[in-house]
Amino acid sequence: MADAGTTPPRESATAATPLSSGYSFGTFKGVFTPSILTILGVVMYLRMGWVLGNVGIVTTLAIVTLASAITFLTALSLAALATNMKVGGGGAYFIISRSLGVEAGAAIGLPLYLAQALGISFYIAGFSESLVQVFPQFDPVIVGVVTLVLLTALVYVSADLALKSQFVILAAIAASLASFFLGGPVDPAAAADPASLTRLSFWPVFAVFFPAVTGIEAGIAMSGDLKNPTKSLPLGTIMAVLVGYAVYLAIPIYLHRQGVPDEMLLADPLVMQKTARWGEAVLVGVWAASLSSAMGALLGAPRTLQALAKDRVMPQILGRGFGPGNDPRIATVVSFAIGLTGIMLGDLNVIAPILSMFFLTSYGALNLSAGFEELISNPSWRPQFRIPSWVSLGGFAACLVVMLMLAPGATIIAVVTCSGIYYAMMRRSMRAQWGDMRLGLLMFFSRVMLYRMEGLRLDERTWKPNLLVLSGSPIARWYLIELADAIAQSRSFVTVASFIPEENWSAERVDKITDAVRSYLKKREVPAFIRTLPAADPFTGAATMIRSYGFGPIVPNTVLIGETEKPGSFVAFARLIQLVNRSNRNLVIVRQRTNEGEEPPRVTRGRDRRIDVWWSDRSPHTAFMLAVAILLRRSRDWMGATLAFKTIVDSESEKTEAAARLQQFLNEARVRATPAVLVRGKNDDVFDLIEHSSAGADLVFLGMRPPAADEAPETYSVYYEKLLQQTEALPATAMVMAGEKVDFFRIFDTA
Repeated sequence: MADAGTTPPRESATAATPLSSGYSFGTFKGVFTPSILTILGVVMYLRMGWVLGNVGIVTTLAIVTLASAITFLTALSLAALATNMKVGGGGAYFIISRSLGVEAGAAIGLPLYLAQALGISFYIAGFSESLVQVFPQFDPVIVGVVTLVLLTALVYVSADLALKSQFVILAAIAASLASFFLGGPVDPAAAADPASLTRLSFWPVFAVFFPAVTGIEAGIAMSGDLKNPTKSLPLGTIMAVLVGYAVYLAIPIYLHRQGVPDEMLLADPLVMQKTARWGEAVLVGVWAASLSSAMGALLGAPRTLQALAKDRVMPQILGRGFGPGNDPRIATVVSFAIGLTGIMLGDLNVIAPILSMFFLTSYGALNLSAGFEELISNPSWRPQFRIPSWVSLGGFAACLVVMLMLAPGATIIAVVTCSGIYYAMMRRSMRAQWGDMRLGLLMFFSRVMLYRMEGLRLDERTWKPNLLVLSGSPIARWYLIELADAIAQSRSFVTVASFIPEENWSAERVDKITDAVRSYLKKREVPAFIRTLPAADPFTGAATMIRSYGFGPIVPNTVLIGETEKPGSFVAFARLIQLVNRSNRNLVIVRQRTNEGEEPPRVTRGRDRRIDVWWSDRSPHTAFMLAVAILLRRSRDWMGATLAFKTIVDSESEKTEAAARLQQFLNEARVRATPAVLVRGKNDDVFDLIEHSSAGADLVFLGMRPPAADEAPETYSVYYEKLLQQTEALPATAMVMAGEKVDFFRIFDTA
């Protein structure tokens, strides 16, 4: 629910529950059949011999095993995910989005949908190629277009009718395989001229073969139409992968034993027909398999698009369902158009590598989802089919490695594309109506890092300010938060604290104020933690935060606060300064001059500004001020600002030596700054000199005297009041006290 009056309403991904469906398919009909028919498809008939002819029997078996292993690991991950949730329509997209979030789901789901839609043309191109081999008078493009129209019409009418037709196709494939394995040797005289053939290496051949084992997408995509997805998805998918692996091992072994010449394997796409006892049965099988695979893609792709539309990732009109089965007819028309475009490419060897990259991307995301779920092991992770996290993460690593080996450039494009989609979804501020693992995942890695940090000794070379901003209302003192954000630069922590009177305290009120502040900061793109505490007064609340706030090794080391100019508050403010100092925290008190009734101007006001740091050899705060000024100058708002490094001496005789000392320090510390040495006359006031020299600065850093160990708050409040009077005419000023047990000069040590 969006905060009224603070941020525009977020888009809401509404598919919190699975898409309703009028179908209740079982394991065999809804998962195993479409999966195995896609696996035992066009690649098996038209490219299995080509693979063997290119790389030989041993490497062919290695390709089959590696490809099937990736699919098998993904099937195991899928089984674990599917038995832990009620899987709805959209298959892999649904599972990924409910595990990694709607943004990650969209980043993978959109390329997956394109792969499925392009797969339609891949399988139909295979059908056209095999048909033209028998009837060369036909135009393969025309054959493909006509086939696409007829299959789309069948799927458009009813998914149930389309799936029923697949039993006939399964029988035809079984008959063709029986005919093939009952066949005999071929005539070597039919082989092509070896000089006209070109052999490919392992990875190009793998890229062409891999789509053969991606049939589990067909079963996953029907998830919303299953009677019992939790049972059917893992059982049907694993069965299909194992049966497919056995067949793909047997075919090259049989061809090798029959002694089919490599030249024939490379040149003749229908070599399986030549070795079969009844060649016509193989022809029927290849046509049936390619058509059934195309039909599976036509069933799956629109349902993925429908799920994307239901979650408002895509226009909602695309998710509209028709009839008792909620058939995605509009999405089917869109998929038809993409398939038609792919048919124009025509060549299986061109389309196959593209499919391989898209499918490997989605498989990797499925494995990553299951691996992370098992790794963080939230109480909600209770799959009926459980596997170790290393199995799924190994599947993810295998997908990534294979993608890089196939085509590093295409892998980078795929990663950039998915990242771009993810970023676009983040910009849309999609708010899903379901829980995902992201918070648990972040907590897991945070836990690992925090425990690793615990006990490590602080090194000045890695020091950064961890800021606690006591701003009260962000709107009233926005310049404090803006300055803290510029110092942190999204590389260290910022916590914004505000307090409410104890008498008005309630958990609901605290949540409401916290959400309002968070929305205000997010709108201005300021990352920060928000803490709202009940307190008798702001000073009591600030003291509580300073004493107790933090987690493990992540504790604020720098307190940033605005000045107080109310005389009645000086003693309480002095007591707060003493607490910061006793707590070994650094303190930055920012004084920003404003006229009554006006909003404070920005402290960070763009480029080409000036920061003055006043140096004193006797001050322990100088190096801390310089470190903060350097961080500030690296921020977007202060980049390009001039850094002036200034000091005051008592006589002209000291000026030359002091200037040389300043310049030497800056050179050795590699700090780009302008040194300046001012000479104080006998009757000159130090703060008059500072006021005159820093009149044109945009921010002035001055050191503060720390309170003595036994100094009373009333005594220190007198020093604070006098300091306010002495700096009254200065521009925006940061009064600084370094209380942390850190030798800040070592930050600039070049040794």
